[in-house]
Amino acid sequence: MARNLYGPRVRMGNWNEDVYLEEELMKDFLEKRDKGQLLIQRSRRLKENLLRQMQLSISQDGYVHYGDKVMLVNPDHPETEADLFLGGNLSLCVTPDEVKAHLSDELEVPCGLSLAQVTVPIGRNTFIVLSPDREASGQVLRYGQNFCLGITGGFEDKMLYLSSDHRTLLKSSKRSWLQEVYLTDEVSYLSCWQATFPDPQLRLEYEGFPVPANAKILINHCHTNRGLVAHRGLFLRTYFGKEVEVAAHTYLDSHRVEKPKNHWMLVTGNPREERSIMLDQPKPRAEEPRAPEQAASPGEQ
Repeated sequence: MARNLYGPRVRMGNWNEDVYLEEELMKDFLEKRDKGQLLIQRSRRLKENLLRQMQLSISQDGYVHYGDKVMLVNPDHPETEADLFLGGNLSLCVTPDEVKAHLSDELEVPCGLSLAQVTVPIGRNTFIVLSPDREASGQVLRYGQNFCLGITGGFEDKMLYLSSDHRTLLKSSKRSWLQEVYLTDEVSYLSCWQATFPDPQLRLEYEGFPVPANAKILINHCHTNRGLVAHRGLFLRTYFGKEVEVAAHTYLDSHRVEKPKNHWMLVTGNPREERSIMLDQPKPRAEEPRAPEQAASPGEQ
């Protein structure tokens, strides 16, 4: 036994055993580092895949097709029901659990979702429009047809599907406690959605018509008949920072019309510039507001 000048007596360990233990720990560390099994390496690989730049599909006819790579964007609109909200165009993004993201280099299911101010196509916000029967690849998506939304998250051998189910006491969205939207690796009726025309007075007339790309639509869940909704005023702390909640719920105004929080756009790529999206495309001059003196006819000036 040896006397510790600053406390009670302690037993001195064997110096050779301590050196051997340190050597074993260092050897184990180097082996894991060489194999890429360190937690920081796994987390880095996951982040690199989710942030990997992607290329969206370019629509030649202006419509959405099965097999197209698109971004799901909730268009910018003022949120009158919340004092503090996230503005701008918000894209639907993969959001892994913050703790699990530091422990694994893969996406674990069920995986969460959120909305972020990301207008660049990357692994975590690039979805693929899929047909439930897998036989309609390349065909035009039409209003009222079932479709699935898959995402790889930047991985080459991974495919997760946007899904939802009825709310229960044990399963609901984190902030609003409404119907949860999540990603799973199984294709079922819970992962089927339909595009609906936003104007209810013209909804029946547009049934069966092609769904235009980069235009406002409604995305409804087939099993529960709830609309995909962006909660701009409900913030989430995620692996990528402060983002907002997405859920499945239909909000109607006093005229029984869906509110802007239920509006979505299937955004495609910009043919004029690589890695760009159609939202970056400047509006034609005919759509830009003109000054009164420009709008007046030559005889009136």
